[in-house]
Order: sequence, then structure tokens, then C-alpha cells
Amino acid sequence: MAGRGGVHNNTATGAVHWDGIVPAQCEPNPSILRFSKDLVWVPAHEPLHADIDSTKTNGIGPGMPFANAVLTQDPDSVGAVGLVPCAVGGTTISQWAKGGALYGEMVRRATAAVAAGGGNLRGLIWYQGESDTNSREDAEGYRGRLETLFYHVRQDLQLPALPIIQVIYGIRSEFFYGAGRLFTYF
Repeated sequence: MAGRGGVHNNTATGAVHWDGIVPAQCEPNPSILRFSKDLVWVPAHEPLHADIDSTKTNGIGPGMPFANAVLTQDPDSVGAVGLVPCAVGGTTISQWAKGGALYGEMVRRATAAVAAGGGNLRGLIWYQGESDTNSREDAEGYRGRLETLFYHVRQDLQLPALPIIQVIYGIRSEFFYGAGRLFTYF
């Protein structure tokens, strides 16, 4: 989610850098804002998570293309799209569990974004899971941990019907319904 598109590793020097290329679907738009690390709304641009996932080199991610797609679907009724970046690449689902630092920061940022005049929370984009494929135990426990995480996020943000879009890739994915909510897992 933090965005590694266009990030290259120079194998000779070990230097990691973003190539700076911004595809059309990731272009800035005056109607797309992002909630910065300093908890203020600023114009959104790639790399979207540069001040959030600050220990890594960030590039293109799915946030800007998603926001641009939302705006093209119904620009008159949407107005503006506010993105609240929280991603930290290379983390496991267990690191996002309630009570942990990542979970606490995500809920804090979401709450602060609304309080700072950010409108309403309309959804969560979840793009995480690759680090949970390193062991069979983590992979098999992912579904349960994900369901619990989504339950806690909805509960703590007091949004029991908060839509959650899970970005997945891989060979196999399955969809299931639980308590009236759509979940995906792979």
C-alpha cells in the first residue's frame, strides 16, 4: 500500500531510489488531498506515503489511482477525496492488531483527519499480507486475524458498516460473508 512502484535497487551500489515517473492515473488532482504526518490536509501527490513509511523508499502505490478513479466515476457528487495514508511496508497482520503501535496510529490518524475538517470516513483500503506468507502458520492464521482487525477498526471508529476494500494479488482468492460484511482472503 505504501507504494513500491518505480522503486529500483542498484545492485552495484545497493542504493534504492524512486525513478520519479508518475503515470497518468497517479497524477495529482486539486480535488485529492492527503492527511500528512503533521496531521494537516495537503494536496496529494506521489509518493503518497513518503512521510509515513519514512524508513523506506516509496514510489507509486494504489492510493492515487484509486482516488482519481473515484473522482472520474461521479465527480459532481464526490467533491473531494481525502486520503489518510497509514501504510508501513513489510509488516505482518499481527503488527496491525489492536493494542499495537500501527493499529493505534491508524485509528489516531483516521480520527484526527475527521476532526481536522476531513469530512466523513467513507472506507478503508487494505493492501497487506505478503509478509504473512513467510510461514505456513502465519498464512493459515491470516483470515482470522484479518476478520478480527476489521471488526476492531469498525468498532473503534464507531462505523460498524465501514466499507473495506481489500487489494489482493496472487493465484487464488476467495470471498466470504460474515455478519453481513464482505471479506476477501487469499
